[in-house]
Amino acid sequence: MNLKPETFRQIDAVILHYPVKRSAVLPLLHLIQEDAGYISQEAIEWVATKLELQPINVYEVVTFYPMFRQKPIGRRHVKVCRTLSCALLGGYKTCETFEKEFKTHRGEISPDGEVTIEFVECLASCGTAPVVMIDDDLHEKVDVAKAKALSDQIKADAAKRR
Repeated sequence: MNLKPETFRQIDAVILHYPVKRSAVLPLLHLIQEDAGYISQEAIEWVATKLELQPINVYEVVTFYPMFRQKPIGRRHVKVCRTLSCALLGGYKTCETFEKEFKTHRGEISPDGEVTIEFVECLASCGTAPVVMIDDDLHEKVDVAKAKALSDQIKADAAKRR
């Protein structure tokens, strides 16, 4: 598995905090996803071996929690809330705007590799709906115009890196 040496050190340190190894599944998966960007089948098997579990035991955790991804995503991750408050106040149009701006569909990587857009369950800011989380930054009251402005900013940031 291709992880940074520091990630392997963190994994070994985390396991020591748990008297029962299997209890370290969640923290290990978080560390791996933070480093690799997603949880591969290889990672599932590696964690299972490391914690003396069957791969199905790790796979159950990966598929149960929606924050774990099983395939790579774009460099930027745009999460649009789809629950009631956000849906009623335009979350679907917001999501469609991001899809149009980046010429992609939910769950796919944009052609330039820059963005993955997805609908997510509640982002816990119903009073400022619709809300969008871009990477770890929460954006509130994201209507179509604000979605376009955020898209323009992401595109400008990407152009600066080139």
